[in-house]
Amino acid sequence: MATLSGFPSAAASPFCSPEEDPFLLLESTLRSVQEILNRRRGLPLRRVWIEQPYGEEEITLLEEEVLPALQSCLERIGEIDAELEAQQEAEIAGIEAERAAALELAQA
Repeated sequence: MATLSGFPSAAASPFCSPEEDPFLLLESTLRSVQEILNRRRGLPLRRVWIEQPYGEEEITLLEEEVLPALQSCLERIGEIDAELEAQQEAEIAGIEAERAAALELAQA
């Protein structure tokens, strides 16, 4: 099962828990920032470490530079994952072909 971004659902993963997958955190961060920006449209964004909130100019930078960079990073991670999946599938197909050939020889 895949999420909206194309990443597999981690809930049923036999490989690791969601807490062990840093890219799920990145995906979650992107969605959270997008949601905050949509909900607070037109309002300043407070930061915990500085008195001056993000105004229109800083929010525009987030929307035009930071969000696309996060999306690009996630897209590249998806490409890397697809390459690894293809390699894994090829290895499995090779193993299955070897087993089938060995079975044919044994039955001959």
